[in-house]
Amino acid sequence: METSTLVFRSEVPVSVEKLFQWHQSPGALSRLMPPWENARLISTDGSIEPGSSTTLQIKLGPVRLNWVAQHTEFSLNHHFQDIQLSGPFSFWKHDHRFESSGENRSFLEDRIEYRLPGGILGGFIAGQSVTRKIERMFRYRHDTMIEDLKSYSQSIKANKMNIAISGSKGLIGSALWPYLENDQHQLTRLVRSKPAGNEIAREITWNYQSDVFDAEKFADIDSVIHLAGESIADGRWTKAKKQRIVDSRFLGTKFLCEKLAKLPNPPKTFICASAIGYYGETGNHPVAEDAACGDLFLSDICRQWEEATQSATDAGIRVVNLRFGVILSPKGGALAKMLLPFSLGAGGKIGNGRQFWSWISLDDVISAIYFLLNNTKIAGPTNIVAPHAVTNLEFTKTLGKVLRRPTIFPMPHFAARVALGEMVDDLLFASTRVVPQKLLDAGFEFRHPDLEPALRHLLGKQLN
Repeated sequence: METSTLVFRSEVPVSVEKLFQWHQSPGALSRLMPPWENARLISTDGSIEPGSSTTLQIKLGPVRLNWVAQHTEFSLNHHFQDIQLSGPFSFWKHDHRFESSGENRSFLEDRIEYRLPGGILGGFIAGQSVTRKIERMFRYRHDTMIEDLKSYSQSIKANKMNIAISGSKGLIGSALWPYLENDQHQLTRLVRSKPAGNEIAREITWNYQSDVFDAEKFADIDSVIHLAGESIADGRWTKAKKQRIVDSRFLGTKFLCEKLAKLPNPPKTFICASAIGYYGETGNHPVAEDAACGDLFLSDICRQWEEATQSATDAGIRVVNLRFGVILSPKGGALAKMLLPFSLGAGGKIGNGRQFWSWISLDDVISAIYFLLNNTKIAGPTNIVAPHAVTNLEFTKTLGKVLRRPTIFPMPHFAARVALGEMVDDLLFASTRVVPQKLLDAGFEFRHPDLEPALRHLLGKQLN
């Protein structure tokens, strides 16, 4: 079978030196892996120079397979290459070519040469589908790379910082880490157990339950991003579960803020997770950050969560409370749970579908956090949602359209209550129409202000 060749070329709004440096960063591969692909990074040398290698685990149907690639050529600011040592192709070579196109402009060209296993028969059976899969992947890679590089320039300043992150391996943290790493910031994980000592990343131990706080290691930390907390959506809300939700947020945050406030040189910024559940049921009425607290269980949690940061504010630390909406990613959260039934044509509206869902793409979440790190005039509650909230019915129809599936199977309130318990009242049926007023006033530019383009990007379902 002949070798197939695909070429993808994009102009990028940064210098060729910055573009190449981004690809040299340890987090570049993580940012370039499409979220809809069932792939996992097993090992990497963290380099693109000749002799370095990367191993991915991919899933092809029921089979898991390791894909080992090795870098073979390298020319600074011009070119690097990798080839497959073992994996799904009988041959794979990937050339990355860089070219300046003027001041703060450059071109990236990805040239892929490959052959499928099985010769002519393999090409006949899977040739077109593999080509489409590669095209989807590289369209995503180029879009993500360009938007990441553009988002770094949105901030008022872009000083390199020492940043400590709790919850760094969760849905948000695992995307935020490589994004910040690619902009050359020094990152440290806040971990609840003793550091393993064998990771490249620095680690600091803290634990509110056992009163552990390694204060000495905070000496050079500029900012803390606190994302840790018991999952709200996993498991029924038993009495014990609800107590863990409250304690992990209120007690954990209070402990961390009180310890940071007592440091001789505390961090300048403390960015803490919260949620739009603060507002409770708002119906069709749009609410901004100055709206009152609601009366749902989640409203009370969010109120306590934000109040727990008061000691940091009193110590002169700039505190930002991130009121997250429904975060969209096929890697986790609401969208991940909806994909299977909707892909099978078994999706539909929840209840009457008129309740508003204030959503945001995961990429806009991490861009907004970076924006808030650098824009020091913003403090206090900040809504992290896209500017255009939609009703559940609109969300349902849009997801069905993107997946090309019918959405004719509604979920009545009583059925949701039986299946999931009382959490559905706060998470699925409460109508919360939220406006990201502080971000809009500060000039933040959303990558995905509208739902359909966001879903197409996240799921690799772009229109041709």
